[in-house]
Amino acid sequence: MSEIVWGLLAFFVRAIDFVLDSVLFASRLRELARIWTGGDKMIEMPATVKILTPAAQRALAEAERRNHFLYLPRR
Repeated sequence: MSEIVWGLLAFFVRAIDFVLDSVLFASRLRELARIWTGGDKMIEMPATVKILTPAAQRALAEAERRNHFLYLPRR
C-alpha cells in the first residue's frame, strides 16, 4: 500500500516539476528574445481588433456573402 502512495507522490512531484520547467523555459525564451532584439522591455500585443473603415466593412460583408473568404472566422 505504501508503495502505491509513494508512487503517486513521485508522479505528482514529477508533473509539477515538468510544469515549472515549461514555465521557466518560456520565461527564458522571452528574455532571450528581448536580448536578441535589443529591446529594453517586452511589448505585449493588444487583444483588440483593428476597427475597419465603413468601405472595408462593406467590402468584407460582400465577400462573405459571396463566400470568397471561407477561411476567415465567423462572428
